[in-house]
Amino acid sequence: MGKKTGFDKKKILAVFLGSLLKLQNVERGSIWVKQDNVYTCIEAIGDDSDKVLGLSIGNEKPSIVGWVIENGRMTISRVGEDNRHFGEAEKDVKVKSSLIVCFPLIFDTGEVYGALELIDTTDMGSDINLDKDYLDLLENIVSVGSIALGNYTAYTKQVEENRALRDIINGFQAQPPIIGQAEPIQSALAKTKIFARSDYPVLITGESGTGKELFARELHLQSSRRDGPFLTQNCSAIPETLLESELFGYMKGAFTGADRDKKGLFEAADGGTLFLDEIGDMPYGLQSRILRVLQDGEIKPVGSTTQKRIHVRIISATNVDLTKAIEEKRFREDLCYRLNVLPHQIPPVRERREDIPLLLKQFIAVEARKLNIKQKRLSPAALDHIVGCPWKGNIRELENAVRNVMVTAAQDTVEMEDLPPWLIQEPVQKKDPLAHDRESNIDTPVPNEICKLPHDGFAGHTFNSLEKAYILFLLEKNRWNITRAAADAALNRSTFDSRMKRLGIRKDAAQR
Repeated sequence: MGKKTGFDKKKILAVFLGSLLKLQNVERGSIWVKQDNVYTCIEAIGDDSDKVLGLSIGNEKPSIVGWVIENGRMTISRVGEDNRHFGEAEKDVKVKSSLIVCFPLIFDTGEVYGALELIDTTDMGSDINLDKDYLDLLENIVSVGSIALGNYTAYTKQVEENRALRDIINGFQAQPPIIGQAEPIQSALAKTKIFARSDYPVLITGESGTGKELFARELHLQSSRRDGPFLTQNCSAIPETLLESELFGYMKGAFTGADRDKKGLFEAADGGTLFLDEIGDMPYGLQSRILRVLQDGEIKPVGSTTQKRIHVRIISATNVDLTKAIEEKRFREDLCYRLNVLPHQIPPVRERREDIPLLLKQFIAVEARKLNIKQKRLSPAALDHIVGCPWKGNIRELENAVRNVMVTAAQDTVEMEDLPPWLIQEPVQKKDPLAHDRESNIDTPVPNEICKLPHDGFAGHTFNSLEKAYILFLLEKNRWNITRAAADAALNRSTFDSRMKRLGIRKDAAQR
């Protein structure tokens, strides 16, 4: 651990106040600052000082510190005779004040930001030296000290702001943004923006490596909970008993080794978002407890006899077919309904191939920064090969391929032979020269009905007109149910929908 640098503000306040107490031969004093319309004690010395430290007085109530801060002048107050004294501040203090000398704390700009009290508790207030010259000397000392203290406070505030800004920047660097211009990813981003407006549960589905956690985080950042915590838990990573403790927490003595109370993730995420990844692999016995949280907004830590209210948004994700898991009694149907209020499907990389060059550029820049080396570039042949690969591991696989070549490629330009062996051996999807876009690496089967047509039946048709006729045939057959029509064409719904848009196919237009 590195050596701590800088000053302890608490210690500086105590030394400053303590020195003035010695000069006036009294043992009680306090420092107050103005925050909006409230005067708050930030340092106190003497018997029962803990009863005053942290106390706040509203500016609508009479008080010595309030008068000094608002008037910017030193004052002497005999407590029993001064109606400015805020007696409630000493209601729990055994020995009461008899005489108070209070000085303003002033920035070098002339702005009053606080007040310092020196308090005499003797019966007649005889310990404090009230000689005018002596008080003038003390006032000068306080004036110089208050400027130094104010400058230090402003400096430490700037340091904290810089640290917070640095943390934000580091967070952005560690967590890459969602990149993509293809229609499927833009559609997913638009849906994210809409879903962020509510607190309803979101179930994110998609293949492994498509970036489901990135979308969950984006949902949180665009929501009203953005200033609250965003916590994650992989539901398949740990055994059921440990997962229960992680999510719900436990009480001291709940089991062997529970030597203290521990707050669970649900409670820790209160006011924010909890992302449950791989929810489809959650142990069946634990699913009923998650259902209760969704229904009642309550949790019960392990070993506790009482419920706790929480206000957490739950976002979950899975690459498991939950319908099949329900049929196999591995997942509760009622829990699926609760989680799947807002379904969010993330497209695989093969449905957004035009985004691969953008993703590569981002990953290369990030890895070059991490390795502190010059960014490499891909040769046209290597880029074409990468764009055409199946990418079954999606973005995660693509990112790992970039890391490989950034380390192993000897030259600034990455050629085909520099690609990882497993990548070179992958079958490549070639772009159809007649197609207008590169959408999928899944070969679309040709319908038997078309294969049986005589060859001269194609006369006078273009590829686009045949494709349009075929899509309209499927839509009419399925009564314009796009999901079923896409299934008949052996295409993903998003791919089928994008082809409809490219060909200008709309239900309202077709029925005119």
